Amino acid sequence: MLPFSAVSLSIAAQKNLPYEAVSARLEGWLEHAFAAGFLSDGGALGRYSYLVAQPAAKWQLAHDDPRETAEFLREATAPITADLYRSDLPPFSGGLVGMASFELGLRLEGMKRRPFRIEGRQPWPELIMLCYPAVLAFDHHERTLTAIGRGATLADAEAARDALAALYAATPASDPHTAPFTERPLDLETPDEVHEDKVAALVRQIHAGDLFQANLARGWSGRLARNATPGRLMAALHNRGAAPFGGFVTLGDRAVLSNSPERFIALDALGHMETRPIKGTRPRGKTPDEDTALARELTASAKDRAENLMIVDLMRHDLSKVAEIGSVKVTALNALESYPNVHHLVSTVTAQLQPGKTAADVLCATFPPGSISGAPKVQAMKVICEMEAARGPYCGSLFFIDAGGAMDSNVLIRTLALEKDDAGWHFRAAAGGGIVADSDPIAERIETETKLSLIRSVLES
Repeated sequence: MLPFSAVSLSIAAQKNLPYEAVSARLEGWLEHAFAAGFLSDGGALGRYSYLVAQPAAKWQLAHDDPRETAEFLREATAPITADLYRSDLPPFSGGLVGMASFELGLRLEGMKRRPFRIEGRQPWPELIMLCYPAVLAFDHHERTLTAIGRGATLADAEAARDALAALYAATPASDPHTAPFTERPLDLETPDEVHEDKVAALVRQIHAGDLFQANLARGWSGRLARNATPGRLMAALHNRGAAPFGGFVTLGDRAVLSNSPERFIALDALGHMETRPIKGTRPRGKTPDEDTALARELTASAKDRAENLMIVDLMRHDLSKVAEIGSVKVTALNALESYPNVHHLVSTVTAQLQPGKTAADVLCATFPPGSISGAPKVQAMKVICEMEAARGPYCGSLFFIDAGGAMDSNVLIRTLALEKDDAGWHFRAAAGGGIVADSDPIAERIETETKLSLIRSVLES
């Protein structure tokens, strides 16, 4: 495996392939070495999906690695330069894929760190970076599939492109999964009454003036059935309820699967940044009238609107660390967005990146996402560490950095972390919500169940 600095992405070559749904070969695709993907729903925010595999370079930052995050990212982004941007290519045309665990935020803030484990096994890294010289880009609006390769020469770029296209052609189509993904119900790590007590204790801290808001989550764990695979599960999640910012990455005997509706930070090649924090949730109704009533209840909720506004202010502050003065703007506040199992309030904050700054600077300035930490951020993170187990990938981010410098990233909610041993695939999922001064413990507990409902229905059906 080459060091990142030895990978050249300077020349790009592309070729059109027959279009098909991005989920058509997901089961087999996740069997390839270090496969990764970004899966959109094809809506206004999700024009493209991407599949990659077999990286040319990979690197990880272990939880006890003494290096600074900024140093690590500078080394990993060595092949990325603005002069490689091409306007005729999709936003991701080859480059880096990264997965940052929530605990990376503890490192960035100089806080005491703690490892994330599944079933007591080896700690997960806090940051993983993979360099892919080729990508399959699915344009859901134009219904095209393009293989793109990059290299030091045109011949290298064409070779990378053709190798990935051949790998895709050899990947079998996914079979419909009819058997249950799990052989027994998920194990709840924090009983209902305990979670409610934690919410009540957090509300008391907020009334005492310790903080304004904190995101409090709880976990569920289990084991996949013998004939179930992460690829089948990812395909089922995408087909059951595709989201605009879904994705996955496989890491040998580990995998992260996400059906996230939330964008963390997008950065285009001209330096325009956008974040879309989610705060405020209601379930979908069983009838059209009930669904409409729930949506109206959410949009009218003073508590949910205030919760969203707090995080908007936090994200404005985080973006301002790397933005041109005066460029930070709120372009949408408390907009209603509806997904297969939930309604959400979503706001949009934009800004212009300072000259000389890069995607690496943006990540260091803004991670972890404000919507899943709280306000003030550091105090909220301290509370989270006191009340929760280590989160790992959950509430972290899956992101890409294009060869030309553009970036997009999600917030790893609606996400599973999986690890394989001799007994099969073990997994952990979690769900939470923002706790504020007028939060009701029972309602907050129910909200975690609502948010997990799609994943749970796929796993247990």
